[in-house]
Amino acid sequence: MKQLTVQDIVQAFSFEVLSGADQLMRPLTKTKVRRPGLEFMDDFEFIARGHIQILGKNEVNYLHTLTDEECKRRIANLVTYDPPCILITSQQDQPFGLQTYCTENRIPVLRTPDSMSVASAKLDAYVISSMAEEIAIHGVIVNVSGIGILLRGKSGVGKSETAHTLIGRGHRLVADDIVVLRRLSPQTLLGTHNETNKEFLALRSIGLMNVVRLYGRAAFQEETRIALDIELTEWKDNSLNNELELDEKFSEYMGVPVPYIQIQLQPGRDVAGLIEAAANNWYLKQQGYSALEEFMERLEPKFNGQ
Repeated sequence: MKQLTVQDIVQAFSFEVLSGADQLMRPLTKTKVRRPGLEFMDDFEFIARGHIQILGKNEVNYLHTLTDEECKRRIANLVTYDPPCILITSQQDQPFGLQTYCTENRIPVLRTPDSMSVASAKLDAYVISSMAEEIAIHGVIVNVSGIGILLRGKSGVGKSETAHTLIGRGHRLVADDIVVLRRLSPQTLLGTHNETNKEFLALRSIGLMNVVRLYGRAAFQEETRIALDIELTEWKDNSLNNELELDEKFSEYMGVPVPYIQIQLQPGRDVAGLIEAAANNWYLKQQGYSALEEFMERLEPKFNGQ
């Protein structure tokens, strides 16, 4: 997990630093920002500490209605929760006493022209993604019609070539060769590049190519949620390659289950087309439709002698 600091979010979002410029190396330890409420009232043990505190118009207007002494008391309560920083939204003026208490407690005060909802959404998404548990594995990630797919297989099996064919059909490359998987939640796995291989695709006999330079910005995507894990394998003559899978198979990465499909390769097979079909079939399943279930329903009357 990457260690973030206040300096990282200041640079990422161009926040204005109102005070505490010498404290920007304070670490971020929580992945969610908090909008203070009870934090203004007292020091409660059941409220988590260490969250970025974000002040919107309601919070700032509330503090402006208080007397100077009462305002300082509310702010003193807030800083006891040890936020790594306090962010004021909508380019509002600082409440009375905020800078004084934050300076004493070595807490940076930041400001943004963004609204509360926009700022909190952007911060949450950035911090959760940046601080997520991650692993790097060998493979290719593509986005097919909005569906993230992890392609795996032995070196030389044709993963990059398949990705190139998919790009030619209007889909997008996310990462080639070394892919980074991040666990955003027990159900969500994010796939991205490792910065070094961003936009690059390596094809045997051709070499390294920059897909954005060759095919335009639409050929590349920074990250995608992984919906399918597809393994490309060599064709096995004695295996049953047209079985109806009654039970869905899954891979698991950092505890996150991902539907798994194996595609066996043979000269003449349209592998890119099969991957498109798999993506479309996954989408239909998310909408509640299963071709297998419909097929079995059609067979049921025959089994019952009707």
